[in-house]
Amino acid sequence: MTVAISAQAALDYFPCRYGRSRVLFRGPRQRLDAPYVGFLGGTETYGRFIETPFPALLEQQLGQSCVNFGAVNAGLDLYLHDPAVLGLAERADACVLQIMGAQNMSNRYYSVHPRRNDRFLRASDRLQQLYPEVDFTEFHFNRHMLGRLQSLSAQRFDEVVMELRLAWVARMKHLLTLLRGRVLLLWFADQSPPDTPIGDTRGDPLFVDRSMVEALRPRVAGLVETPLSVSARKRGAPGMIFSDYEANAAAELMGPQAHEETAEQLLPLLRELLC
Repeated sequence: MTVAISAQAALDYFPCRYGRSRVLFRGPRQRLDAPYVGFLGGTETYGRFIETPFPALLEQQLGQSCVNFGAVNAGLDLYLHDPAVLGLAERADACVLQIMGAQNMSNRYYSVHPRRNDRFLRASDRLQQLYPEVDFTEFHFNRHMLGRLQSLSAQRFDEVVMELRLAWVARMKHLLTLLRGRVLLLWFADQSPPDTPIGDTRGDPLFVDRSMVEALRPRVAGLVETPLSVSARKRGAPGMIFSDYEANAAAELMGPQAHEETAEQLLPLLRELLC
């Protein structure tokens, strides 16, 4: 069953750093002087509220070190702007890269925090000219800001979304080139990639559709879409560990079964890639 406990007894993620990176990743800290598989991604890869997330499950099944470089609410900027972590990912025998949303990265319209990519920093002159009626100092998070822009003008909002989608594809291609193609892309969501763009701020990975994912196929070793079962797609599923004040956040995420199915789907492809 789901376990809700006090803040003092919440799940210990054993936070750790690697190299000179300032980002705190999920531990326990792994040794990097032997072959390893690197896992890059957001909240699901990190395994928030999950005692044994899919990177840890795969380590048990592969018998090889699996280093979790995931971070809660991470975007592409976290990796592309952190040479220490990027260098460690490049050294991995293989990488699993979770497909992250397009909203959590700096672009021609706004800037995000370099490590906490979901945090809104500032609007560019371009965005202020597009939305002169908005006081951007009131926003702290990207999704909140984007939701407000959508509510004011769907037509102007579409211009912002188009920029995010174009920037996302370009940066994903750049990251995959740096990782030398030994990458499995992971779509970890409760629905398949949509065939057409979703023009609002609901769902994850935000603003990413099937055509964007397919544009990356020539640069990767494979694509895995999980979870598969109806029960695994359930948010706030049984088996999650969280404190009382984290209950609302936990209700937005999928549970251990989703991680188990993800590990099951990734395992044969990783074995093949590591041969």
